[in-house]
Amino acid sequence: MLDLFGFGKRKEQMKDALKNGAIIVDVRTPGEFMGGHVDGSENIPLGSIGSQVAKLRAKGKPVVFCCASSMRSGSAASQAKSAGIEAYNGGSWMSLNGLLQNL
Repeated sequence: MLDLFGFGKRKEQMKDALKNGAIIVDVRTPGEFMGGHVDGSENIPLGSIGSQVAKLRAKGKPVVFCCASSMRSGSAASQAKSAGIEAYNGGSWMSLNGLLQNL
């Protein structure tokens, strides 16, 4: 089975960040988000991440990105990391939701 959260240490770091109040950002379109999402997550479509980096950085918390499959969330995490934010690719919102249920 493919591990969409990453491997080893990075996955554990993401779990710790989630346990300690990381922000969850869903980068799908608003229509996709309305069809289902992780409770408490924010919807910032991938095309808007660049303009929202300062807002995310100002929150002073790690950010876990999710989407439908992990492609867009990976891109968002890379953009955020480049801007100095502790960021993780949480994979699909459904997988992330399952992970959160087991924390």
